[in-house]
Amino acid sequence: MIFVTGGAGFIGANFVLDWLAQSDEPVINFDKLTYAGNLNNLASLKGDARHIFVQGDINYGEKVAALLAQYQPRAILHFAAESHVDRSIHGPAAFVNTNINGTFSLLEASKVYWQNLPEPQKSAFRFLHVSTDEVYGTLSAEDPPFSETTAYAPNSPYSASKAASDHLVRAYHHTYGLPTLTTNCSNNYGGYHFPEKLIPLMITNARSGKDLPVYGDGMQVRDWLYVNDHCSAIRRVLEGGRIGETYNVGGWNEQSNLSVVHILCDLLDQLQPKANGSYRDQIKHVTDRPGHDRRYAIDARKIEKELGWKPTETFETGLRKTVAWYLANDEWVSQVQSGDYLKWVSLQYNKNAEVA
Repeated sequence: MIFVTGGAGFIGANFVLDWLAQSDEPVINFDKLTYAGNLNNLASLKGDARHIFVQGDINYGEKVAALLAQYQPRAILHFAAESHVDRSIHGPAAFVNTNINGTFSLLEASKVYWQNLPEPQKSAFRFLHVSTDEVYGTLSAEDPPFSETTAYAPNSPYSASKAASDHLVRAYHHTYGLPTLTTNCSNNYGGYHFPEKLIPLMITNARSGKDLPVYGDGMQVRDWLYVNDHCSAIRRVLEGGRIGETYNVGGWNEQSNLSVVHILCDLLDQLQPKANGSYRDQIKHVTDRPGHDRRYAIDARKIEKELGWKPTETFETGLRKTVAWYLANDEWVSQVQSGDYLKWVSLQYNKNAEVA
């Protein structure tokens, strides 16, 4: 079996669902269930003996160690993280606690567990750390995309905390021999995405008749990766990645934020048209966030060359699937939009605009 941290969050839950749709190998799903961890993401697995959920914090090394000893997983896949740049600006302590201290505690427990495994289980064991392209900093319009050898230059408390976790994983491989793998992905999108992030926020606000808040001029560029493509990349890295290596995972889909919002509005105009006008009429530019990185782009040639992986979705096909998912899952959206969430978006975007 495999041990997954953060498996009730957006990417982690999609990975668990995807894994069990293709394999009977059980999953131990260890998640703290913070605001972004949602068991409703895993409702389809209720009663499935292959999915063993345990609520807990990766900072509690003794609990992690006990679970590893009990279940004897062949791999640990580390998704658990605080991951929202805006929240890291308002409250960086949680990011240091989870992304740095939590990763350290998980590595310590994993190291001891791995060191005491008998052969051949010890040689077969893997620790796969899921990270972000934001550790590389920002690019100008003329710069080549991030590669695995790009120097780290994080610019937000979030990206700095993820950079630190990457360095810890690297250190545990080079110092102790822990068989690690690291993936650095671009911006994910798809179903079960917590609606404070750009794409789900725009979909839910558009359908509610509320403002579509776009930071600054909206010309910040990101590479967009459909979450199911990301899941397939992680499976491939776990299966065939070289120990100690890093693999960048991208969608080859660079888009400005404003372009993303325009495409979303056009899709909604097709799939759920308004009585009058276009969803584009709801776009409202708001004050840019501090230190907003201008461009990210991923060079994903290494994973394609070494492991034969490349994304199957274009941005257009993936985004159409994403919009269709939100249109079909109103109950999920309403459940995650709690009072705390409404307070958060009010704080973040515009003191005078009602966005939710």
